[in-house]
Order: sequence, then structure tokens, then C-alpha cells
Amino acid sequence: MSTQPGRDGRIHPGADGGARSAAHAPYSSAAPGAYEDASVGELLKQLVREGSALVTNEVALAKSEAHEAMEQTREGALAVSAGGLVAFSGFIVLLLAAVYGLGTVMAPWAAALIVGAVVTVVGAVMLAAGRKKFSAGSLRPDRTMRSLHKDREAIRGSSHEYH
Repeated sequence: MSTQPGRDGRIHPGADGGARSAAHAPYSSAAPGAYEDASVGELLKQLVREGSALVTNEVALAKSEAHEAMEQTREGALAVSAGGLVAFSGFIVLLLAAVYGLGTVMAPWAAALIVGAVVTVVGAVMLAAGRKKFSAGSLRPDRTMRSLHKDREAIRGSSHEYH
């Protein structure tokens, strides 16, 4: 990475795509101090260009974050489905063993009724607990919202400097 300053005193990227000057704003294509001699028309053009770049970058971030969240959700759903199918098969066998075990001390229909009722109650409790985990908050694009908040604060801060 090149760390030699150029004629303007700023560090410029080298052949390896290296450092960027700390004074260079992330969305700005103009050098620091370039706005001092610019006309109102030039400033408006620059504002439109930078605003457009900002909106484009924020939309790209939101799309990327949504795609990432959906991909993780899909992978998780597949893993849970496969594990659930295997566990369900084992659970059916265990329930059958419970019915056979209770059938040795009572009528088989009563044993099946008791096991079925217990399993139904446990299943209802598990469903209620699982439903609480599906919330809209887990799908919220937090990074995008933080970035938009920072942009808004930066715009407010820079607008107060010129008053």
C-alpha cells in the first residue's frame, strides 16, 4: 500500500487500491476545500450527484441485507426440517412403545388415549413457545437503518455549519 502523499498533501490509492485520505468524504468526489470557490449551480449539481450516490448505496445495502437474511432463513429452515423429520420418526416409535407399555397394565385403547392426550398438551405448549420466536423484528434491516440514521445526522450537521 502506498503511503506517500501526493502534491496536494493527501494520501492517494496506490496500484494495490490502498489508502484513502481521512479528509476525503465517502460520498464526495470533490477534494476538501473545492466548494469554497464553486458557484451555486455547481454546488447544486454536486449535491444532486452526491445525493443520488447516497440513495443508490443505501438501496444496495438494504437489498444486500435483505438477501442475506432470506438466505440464512432458508438454510435454517432446511436444517430444521430435516432434523425435525428424523426426530419425528423417532418420536412416533417412542409413543408406540409408551402405548404398548401402558397396554400391559390397562386396556390398549385407554393407554393410547392417555399417551395421545399427553402428547397433544405438550405439542400445544411447544407451538405457543415457537410462535413467539417468529417476530417482525428479526427481519428488520438494522444495519441499513443505522446507516440511514448516520446519513441523516451528517446531513443535519453539515446544514447547520453554513447558517
